[in-house]
Amino acid sequence: MNKNIIIIFLALLVCLRAIARDSIPPRDTIFVESVVKKPIRDPNKFDYLTFSATQFFFVFVFVVLESFPITVLNESTRYELYEHQPKRMGLDNYTQYAPAAMVYGLNAIGVKGLHNFRDRTIIYATSQLINAALVIPIKHLVKEERPDGSNNLSSPSGHTATAFSSAQFMFREYKDSNFWLSISGYSFAVFTGVYRTINDRHWVNDVVAGAGFGILSTEMAYWLYPKINHMLVGGDKRSAMMLMPIYQNHSFGIGFVQNF
Repeated sequence: MNKNIIIIFLALLVCLRAIARDSIPPRDTIFVESVVKKPIRDPNKFDYLTFSATQFFFVFVFVVLESFPITVLNESTRYELYEHQPKRMGLDNYTQYAPAAMVYGLNAIGVKGLHNFRDRTIIYATSQLINAALVIPIKHLVKEERPDGSNNLSSPSGHTATAFSSAQFMFREYKDSNFWLSISGYSFAVFTGVYRTINDRHWVNDVVAGAGFGILSTEMAYWLYPKINHMLVGGDKRSAMMLMPIYQNHSFGIGFVQNF
């Protein structure tokens, strides 16, 4: 692994370190059984610490997008990859969804997360809608050419954005019950970002930007969930709503059913 690929890992780890801090209680906090109760946190509260960490990605990418260091990093990384010719794989097309799939799989076998099927589906669907609303327009505004020259929709990396939004989704669902399990999804996200570069589909700055957008999308989805749920259900507790994935004619979608 060359030094430029290591830089990608270090950049991503800066964000992960900030996220991890949120799950560690303050040193001066003492919990006494039956005397002091642990404060209840709102699971859908916007995580400003994570939001601040994502700003690192945006500053890194967009403030210095055309700067000499970024250009050198992009070109030298591509040169190193070309020289060593690591094996290209198409797994990044699938690993971007792996963390989200793990959440549903773990719940199916009894390892419960923060939300039930209905609620987490609303949250994940919202995160993907926000992700697409951010990434797709920016691709057409920036018009950065891909390393392989196939088109001008390189920045930011959509695959990496999806991968990190899925990994952040897994983190939020399991961070309070099993911290080490919650961060396991980031391994798939990092793999996806690195292989977008190895497969000559994205520059380094595209991958870093995608990671930032993905994490931000999921944080916004958790913050918006109470408002979305209120609009869907309203004040009538007798109403019931369910979202479910649909696959038909080689296309994926989401089905919506509500009883009044």
